[in-house]
Amino acid sequence: MRLFVLVLFQSSRLPNPHIEQNRSKHRLKQPLVLLRRSRSNSDENEEMQVLQKSFRRLYSSLPDVAASARTASTPRAVRLRRLRKRPELATADTDATTGGLTPTEFARYRRGIAKGELAAPDGKPLSEAAWLEKLNNRRTRIRGTKVVKKEDGTTQTQVVGQKVYLPNVIFRMVRNFTPPGKPYNPYEATFRVSQSVTKTDVRSYLAAVYGAQTTYIRTDNYLSPYKRTISGWEKKRKEYKRAVVGLVEPFYYPQAIEDMPRVEREQRQKWLEDNFFVKNLKEMRHWELLRMTKKGSKNWHWKKGVDGHYTAQRGRIIAAVAAQRAKREQFLLETKERMSQFRATGEAIV
Repeated sequence: MRLFVLVLFQSSRLPNPHIEQNRSKHRLKQPLVLLRRSRSNSDENEEMQVLQKSFRRLYSSLPDVAASARTASTPRAVRLRRLRKRPELATADTDATTGGLTPTEFARYRRGIAKGELAAPDGKPLSEAAWLEKLNNRRTRIRGTKVVKKEDGTTQTQVVGQKVYLPNVIFRMVRNFTPPGKPYNPYEATFRVSQSVTKTDVRSYLAAVYGAQTTYIRTDNYLSPYKRTISGWEKKRKEYKRAVVGLVEPFYYPQAIEDMPRVEREQRQKWLEDNFFVKNLKEMRHWELLRMTKKGSKNWHWKKGVDGHYTAQRGRIIAAVAAQRAKREQFLLETKERMSQFRATGEAIV
């Protein structure tokens, strides 16, 4: 069923005004469809026709980077199976054919040709481009609707599913997983959604709200391990579903602070400090931890180390113990050498 929603769009990073101004033209488009409670049937038909014509996944017109991203995001078991059949794909950036078909689509196309199911009106087999266009029309169809024929012979599109206005569904966008040394892929977007959200819901949400064309969607569920408590077994963290979406147009995620140039990094840190008081929060947490752990001891204070820092942290405590142990070992070694010298010269050991 088509998901007509207008949902809260969250980001795991804080907005960067210096980057967003330069990259505004690469952002996802603003919502194209705003649902209202009172609309005529003709308006709904026009909207659905526009959606059907606009949101098509044109694999043959994908950029090379987007096609490579689609190949890299293929599940590992599928990639290994394809490499056994076509070893030459190991050195190629993409596994798509010249017509833009993936190996799975190409195998499906050849089976249809062999069975005689893909025939044009003139009796000739459909070409790869024509079959792909037909496949894309079915993939991008408006789900949850049906075409009804009236008495006067005209047709009208009716919505079968129930429209939901402002549902409690959150799509949270996070940064893509990027291996060390690899560039960030702007032709992919990663979302954290509820486990009840399906691939069709994700595709419909991006198309209806942002007008984004998608090429593929990979989903996987992240289940939480259990921990034992006094009352029983509980989950350690909240479970969620990750959706990796392939995009036709690039989307540049705001850079992380460690990836920014020095000037932009200083500006971002200053903006965070002015608006969220990060350093003050850290100091408040530190002193609150000291207050909670002293437990009312008389004349209590934390001992400072050589570097002037408090030794409340476990790492600093271990370092202080190691320093005292090394000092003791050095003292014993020097005493042993001095006693050996006294014995050699015959002097009395005091």
